[in-house]
Amino acid sequence: MCRLVRAGVEQALRRWWRGDAGAAGAVLQALAAPAEWAYRGGLALRNRRYDGRGGIVVHGLRVVSVGNLSLGGTGKTPVAAWAARALAAAGLKPALVARGYGRDELLLHHRWNPDVPVVADPDRVAAARAALAGGAQAVVLDDGFQHRRLARDVDLVLLAAEDTLRGRLLPRGPFREPATALGRSHGVVVTRRTATEAEADARAREVAALFPALLVGRVALVPHGWHSLDGAPAPAPEGPTLAVTAVARPESFAAQLEAATGAPTELLAFPDHHEFTHDDVKAMRARAGERTVVVTEKDAVKLQPHETALGPALRVLSLSLRWEAGEAALAGLVTAVRGP
Repeated sequence: MCRLVRAGVEQALRRWWRGDAGAAGAVLQALAAPAEWAYRGGLALRNRRYDGRGGIVVHGLRVVSVGNLSLGGTGKTPVAAWAARALAAAGLKPALVARGYGRDELLLHHRWNPDVPVVADPDRVAAARAALAGGAQAVVLDDGFQHRRLARDVDLVLLAAEDTLRGRLLPRGPFREPATALGRSHGVVVTRRTATEAEADARAREVAALFPALLVGRVALVPHGWHSLDGAPAPAPEGPTLAVTAVARPESFAAQLEAATGAPTELLAFPDHHEFTHDDVKAMRARAGERTVVVTEKDAVKLQPHETALGPALRVLSLSLRWEAGEAALAGLVTAVRGP
């Protein structure tokens, strides 16, 4: 029950950030202003230190960072996987480096790129050195934009088309850094799930107007196909569904599922990166009733131990990256790190 309460708090927090909490939310915004100012001041001091001296260079290793400005849900993991494939296609031996906070992301990297080593360590410098010792020539940092202790050759920053470019910083909003931080990046990828292509294009043009030197691309995270929990192709569900997920933006997944099936969808959201238990599985089966339970790939890799209890009716809705603009230019940026 406490996990569901935490998920409810996360959703309420995002509603508050969006301004959907009414008069009480406005009062809380005012009360939280000093905390945002303090966060902004600490961030400025930290960035000034790294702007002056840079990060630690791991000699013999090229580093590509994939990150974002806001908290979660922009598609970092699939774009990081794409960057690793681009490096491999250019003849380099890549490795993926992650903090390791979410086991689901590590499992996805292993599934999507089984030949690419994954090193998990909160100390990104130590992880990069371990990757180099293991034979890697380049590393991709999954969620590396704010982790400046490790020097990098390329910074890619993801922006969700569903978000505003100029948002409030923590704790008054979901942004970890202001839009001015894009000035230290090399390329921006505008991602979309529920936004239209026109909305994503408008966001990309907004970024390009503010930072003319940046390469800007666009990708859509679109439904790719239906699978069973073991990864085998499966037919689409019929009738109403229950969306069960532990991702940063559960409402986006539910909206995509409803659009894909054309039938009503109820959402059962758990906290981001949640590890499902036997009791969770019993709860979702009871809540679903005769409806099909549908999960994301990120959830599926953690639900595999519960395959028998979940039954054959469960479906996995897979998403894929569909580049809509800028793929060649950004791939060139990533692979240009090849050198002495």
